[in-house]
Amino acid sequence: MILPGATLGVLGGGQLGRMFTLAAKVMGYRVVVLDPDPASPAGELADIHLKADYRDAVALLRMGDLCDAVTTEFENVPAASLDMLAKHCFVAPTPAALAVAQDRLAEKSRAREFGCDTAPFANIESADDLAPAWERIAAPALLKTRRLGYDGKGQARVGSLDELRAAYAELGGVPCLLEGFLALEREVSVVLARNQDDEIAFFPLAENQHRQGILDISIVPARVSDSIASDARRMAAGLAHGLDYVGVMAVEFFILSDGRIVFNEMAPRPHNSGHFTLDACATDQFQQQVRALCGLPLGDPRLLSPVVMVNLLGDVWQPLPDWEKLLRRPGVQLHLYGKAEARAGRKMGHYNCLAETLDAALRIALDSRAELGIGNT
Repeated sequence: MILPGATLGVLGGGQLGRMFTLAAKVMGYRVVVLDPDPASPAGELADIHLKADYRDAVALLRMGDLCDAVTTEFENVPAASLDMLAKHCFVAPTPAALAVAQDRLAEKSRAREFGCDTAPFANIESADDLAPAWERIAAPALLKTRRLGYDGKGQARVGSLDELRAAYAELGGVPCLLEGFLALEREVSVVLARNQDDEIAFFPLAENQHRQGILDISIVPARVSDSIASDARRMAAGLAHGLDYVGVMAVEFFILSDGRIVFNEMAPRPHNSGHFTLDACATDQFQQQVRALCGLPLGDPRLLSPVVMVNLLGDVWQPLPDWEKLLRRPGVQLHLYGKAEARAGRKMGHYNCLAETLDAALRIALDSRAELGIGNT
């Protein structure tokens, strides 16, 4: 076990790194953040902020010397950097687990291997693969880059082979997947923590609604049957076991109209849809991240109150939101990420709406969203 008083490191300095840093410091750890941004939200709060590229060998060596354990806040950290750090300190998740999440082909292939159903897909390595992929999948379909896509980026809906060719060129001709388009009833996510002793703790399922490809609200507990929730947890656990994953991870699923559960993607880190845990659970996802990284017993993930999480994007910063009106509402807890510049689509914060019933929490969330102008921009 790595006990309080030790030093933990995090690669990445955005809001997830910031909330990890807060959790770690509350629990008595020192924190080192490696992020090239001088205004990094996590770096602001860390004991040491190494302002360097993630491939900087000197910075990585210093981080390895300073830290007892290191984790990541986003999945696109170079695997070679984690391999270098692993020679000096404990690293979780492993470079191998992270590599799976960095490539949609590997991700969906391993998900199938570990017992998850997926949408039909075809791999596209070059323009020569477009026609065979279209023949296999057909309309309607989604073209997705295999790497670096998030929040709706790096993908396009296509309805013909000509549209597929145009979309492939627009995405830069990089390796892609063509996925069959599924008729969804709803989307849910399982956020779990797993430690080195193969102990797994599940947070309640979140029901997620998106706007323009970015998470808008998460409703907890998800409005699904107990059997669907149980099956989703089982499939997420199979993925965590199969990858020998240590840390917090989120697994997103589609629920189809016939009740089938289909794997969408995994995030090898705390997740936007898990932010409800900060106010509504006995242990939040960032405390669990610290516990899993340090080999500690996992905390109690039980839900203390129905809750709806609302994302705050930079779109509503013109003018600055009226926080007084928002905070006047009972049960609202505001979390801002310390980002200096607000841009359209940029995650600037979120707030959680807690109430005695899920209907009441959802009503607070929807009324407050309308008042802030969310959905009208």
